[in-house]
Formats: sequence, structure tokens, C-alpha cells
Amino acid sequence: MKTPDKTNASRLLDKQKIKYELITYEVDEQDLSATTLAAKMGQNIKMIFKTLVLRGTSTGVFVCVIPGDTELDLKLAAKASGNKKAEMVAMKELLPLTGYIRGGCSPIGMKKNYPVFIHNSCQQFNSIYVSAGKRGTQLKLNPQDLIRICNATVEQLVS
Repeated sequence: MKTPDKTNASRLLDKQKIKYELITYEVDEQDLSATTLAAKMGQNIKMIFKTLVLRGTSTGVFVCVIPGDTELDLKLAAKASGNKKAEMVAMKELLPLTGYIRGGCSPIGMKKNYPVFIHNSCQQFNSIYVSAGKRGTQLKLNPQDLIRICNATVEQLVS
């Protein structure tokens, strides 16, 4: 089995001496859902976190990291980020804003250091999975390490 290629996110973790595992999986371009990913990896969907990029009415771009089996509550996300309202950024804006594409967006190593909010359920696990920054590769790491490297705020983001 070949060793997965390093990504920007994994290089940043190396630099900070944070322990992680790179996990690869077969990408289905037609189905990039976290549910499918969890099934392919044989993991609990509640441990697979998806990275969503939003824009708030007053603070601009911010990032939410939530369990793969949940839907982001835009009102809770807006409140957590200090906005009256927030909406998902358009798909075409994702790469220019973050340096990542849909299905391969990591909360670690974006082009800019956007505010990151992570759902509080991450704290019930010793490790969680987030995108490593490219489709087909996930990072398995301790949620406290993710919170630290992203300077994330832990919030209730789903209702």
C-alpha cells in the first residue's frame, strides 16, 4: 500500500508536531457526501466532519466544521460568528477563497486564516476525520489538536 501524498494541511500539522494519520479512499465524483465517505472508510458518520465555508453579513468569510450526518443551522452559525445572517459561499468562490475544491476542503491550511467554528460534538471523540485538503484523503486527528491548529471556537452549530 502506497503512502498517501502529503497535503498543505498535513505539512502544517507536521510543522506543529501534531499527531495525525492520513487515510485515503476511492473518490466517487458523483457522490462526495460524508455518508458515502463514512461507509467507504467503515467509520462512524458522527466522527467524519465536513468543512463548510460561509459569508457573514458583517464579519465576512468564516468556516464551520460539523458532523457529516448533520445540516448546518445558518442562524446558529451566524450567531456564533457574530453576524445577523450568514450564507454558504458560492461553489465558484471556494477555490479562490480557500485554495481547496468541493469535497477536498480542509479547515487547516486555507489561503487565509478565516475564523473557524467547530461543532461541540467533536469533543466526545478521541479522534475525528476532516478533509486533508484534497479529494480522496482524510486526516484522522485528535479534535483538541484540530481546535488548537485552527484556533477554532467550539459551538453548537446544528439544531
